[in-house]
Amino acid sequence: MLLGTQRINAAGHLEIGGCDAVELARKFGTPLYAMDEASIRERCRAYRRAFERNHANSEVLFAGKAFLTTAMCRLIDQEGLGLDVASAGELHTALTAGFPPDRVCMHGNFKSLRELEMALDNGVGRTIVDSIAELNALNSLAAERGGTANILLRVTPAVDPHTHKYIQTGKIDTKFGLGIDTGQALQGVKIALECANVRLRGLHCHVGSQLLDTEAFELAANMMPQFIRQATASTGCPIDELNLGGGLGIRYLERHDPPSIDAFAETLFARLTENFGEIKQPLPKIMIEPGRSIVGEAGTTLYTVGPIKRIPNVRTYISVDGGLSDNPRPALYEAEYSAMIANRAEQIPDVTVTVAGKHCETDNLIMDIALASPQTGDILAVQCTGAYNYAMASNYNRFTKPAVILVHDGDAEVIVRRETLDDLTAHDVIPDRLRD
Repeated sequence: MLLGTQRINAAGHLEIGGCDAVELARKFGTPLYAMDEASIRERCRAYRRAFERNHANSEVLFAGKAFLTTAMCRLIDQEGLGLDVASAGELHTALTAGFPPDRVCMHGNFKSLRELEMALDNGVGRTIVDSIAELNALNSLAAERGGTANILLRVTPAVDPHTHKYIQTGKIDTKFGLGIDTGQALQGVKIALECANVRLRGLHCHVGSQLLDTEAFELAANMMPQFIRQATASTGCPIDELNLGGGLGIRYLERHDPPSIDAFAETLFARLTENFGEIKQPLPKIMIEPGRSIVGEAGTTLYTVGPIKRIPNVRTYISVDGGLSDNPRPALYEAEYSAMIANRAEQIPDVTVTVAGKHCETDNLIMDIALASPQTGDILAVQCTGAYNYAMASNYNRFTKPAVILVHDGDAEVIVRRETLDDLTAHDVIPDRLRD
C-alpha cells in the first residue's frame, strides 16, 4: 500500500517525498518518523475546499493532539487552518511558533486555572468549556481581567460510534462535555448566558475517532439542530457556531475504506441543511477539527530489523529497534498497521511474521503480517504513523525519543531532534542526602 507521495524507486527502495527511505534511515538513524509535507498540505487544502464549497461560513481547525510541533504549526498557518489545542504545552507550542492565537480553540475536560489564564491572556479565539465548574472559573478569571471570554459549550449527543471503546467520546457515559439527554447541556447554556464575562458563541460536540463511515456524524447532524432549537426556544438566544469535532478515519490497512473528504463534507452538509431547514433556522457557522485524517497517512516510521526468532509451528518474530515507546497504540487500542521492507519494497511479501519491539514488555507492534523475507539489518517501514505516534511517544525503559523529519521534493529536514542519553537525565535531581 503506497500512500501520498510514496513510490518504489529504481533501486527497489521505498521513496517518500522524493527521498529514499533507506538513505533516510542511514542519514538520520532509526527509529525515525518521516512526515510527507506534500501529503499534509494536500489534505489541508482538500478540507478547506470541501467545506467552503458546501458552506461559505465554515472553518477547518487542525486537531493538534494528533501531531504538534512548531514546524507543524507554521505549516497549518500557511494553509489557512485554525488550530485546536488541549493543554498548556500545546498552546505554548503554537504561541512559540507564532501561530495567531485568535485562530486557536482551547480544549480539555480539566483545564487548570493556569491554562484558563493562558487562554485569556493570549487572546485565544475560543475556549471549549467542558463543565459548569469550568464555566464559572473562566467567568471569574475574565472578570478579574475586565474582559470577556468567547466560548463554545461542549455537549454530548449520546452517539455511539463504531470504533474502539477508548476513543468513543460522544456517549452519555463519558468524561467529556454536558449531556443533552440528561438536561445538563441546556442547563449549561442557561448558566453561560447569565455569566457577565463569558460570551456563548456556539456549541461543540465530538463523537469519536477513526470513524470509517459517516453514520455517527450524520446522527450528530440530526441531534444537534434539534438541541439548538430547544436551546433557542428556551433562552431566546441564537446559536451562531456549531463545531462538530473530528474523527474521520484513515487507511491503516488495505481493507479500510473511509469516505473521501469531499464525500464526507457533502454528506454532512446535506444532513445539516435538511435538519436546520426543518427547524426553520439558518445554517450557523460550521467548524470541523480533523487531526488523524490530515497527518495520519503522511507519517511513516522507519526501523532497523534486529534478531529474528523462529518458533517451529508457532510463530516467527522479527525484532525492531523501537516499539512501545514510539508507538503505544497497539497496546492501547489494539491498533493495526501495514508495513513493508523498505530496502526491498518491490518484492512480493512471502513470509508471515510478528513485528516485536525491544522493550521489556509484551511489545508486539504488528501481529501476523506478510513481509518480503525479512533479514537482520533490513529497514522496516510502518505506514500511517503520522497521528498519535510522535504525540504519544514516551521514554519507557529510558529509551530516547526518535527524531522527526519533514520530507518534500527530495529534501529531508529535521523538525524534532533525536533525544540524547543526556536528555534522559537532564531533569533528574539527586538529593544531597543520597550523594554520600
